[in-house]
Amino acid sequence: MTSMKFISAKCLVVAVAMTFALAVYIAYPTTAAGQAAVNAPQIPPKKDNDLKFYAADGKIVKGREALEKMPSAGLVLWLAGNQFFAMDDVIASFRKKNVGTSVALITLPPGLLLQAIKAGGWIFEGKEYRGLPDVYASVNLGHLKDLKKSGLMDSYMIYMHNELQIMVAKGNPKKIVGIKDLGREDIRTSMPNPINEGIMQFYARKVLERHDLWQQISAGKECVSCDTTKNNWFTAVHHRETPDRIKANQSDAGIVWKTEALEALREGANVDAITLPAEDSLRNEVSYVIGVLGSAAHRQAGEAFLGFLRTSEGQDAYAKFGFVKADGEELKMKPIN
Repeated sequence: MTSMKFISAKCLVVAVAMTFALAVYIAYPTTAAGQAAVNAPQIPPKKDNDLKFYAADGKIVKGREALEKMPSAGLVLWLAGNQFFAMDDVIASFRKKNVGTSVALITLPPGLLLQAIKAGGWIFEGKEYRGLPDVYASVNLGHLKDLKKSGLMDSYMIYMHNELQIMVAKGNPKKIVGIKDLGREDIRTSMPNPINEGIMQFYARKVLERHDLWQQISAGKECVSCDTTKNNWFTAVHHRETPDRIKANQSDAGIVWKTEALEALREGANVDAITLPAEDSLRNEVSYVIGVLGSAAHRQAGEAFLGFLRTSEGQDAYAKFGFVKADGEELKMKPIN
């Protein structure tokens, strides 16, 4: 009889454990490989402004508190970081037609976001935060094709455009006029890293290679937050580091998005921007792409956000910050091939 009681108790423990495991799996889906938050990427330090939670009552919290609240959000967005400065306005405009929807937002390099999706979560200040977004956006379709291969996303649309510029100190004291000048011996550069920064992975590197400057600047190194030569620094999240390094006289110039140069100027930064010809700015190539994950916990809200981006209000919310609007054909959903 005692033996039977022991077996029953053991079965009860196993059943409870299995029920808990199932609940965790439902709340925080695993990756395509079936592993949850294994080798999750670290959120870089001092990036609290890239982690936000927009509560239903209008309150906005950042950093750790935003991550803690993320599982309770009505919509979770992980978007390419170079649009961070536009998101308060974008979210406010979206919620005018979606009153009461709480929104969790992470705006970090798209390659880093992709790593977190595959890992099923993040590490922040030594703590693991599991979960996946409803909506993911990048500056290149290649990232979405990666998700397609993993069975995580099927369709996308283009929702805006951008272009490359060179950020320099106010008044351009080093007289930089184009990409070739970035290879000068007297120019210290701050460049987006080639590991997870989409601007470098898909665009700036191509331009630097065409000008025979990639090897000179990278010295064959691919790293994050590192010196590659005595003259070049690869950033962790370039849209904040490059203007800060130029202001601190640690760097003379760096390739950035035009929108980031405009934002730095709006904030009164002591910088200027050098406009590049189309073959170097890639203004005819840079497209931002977005889609809803197949595992989205809030699919309806995710679809509503994409629908908002197709409206004049959605396009205007980005355009006021210097982004170039997408056209009607681009804003139509298409299969990821």
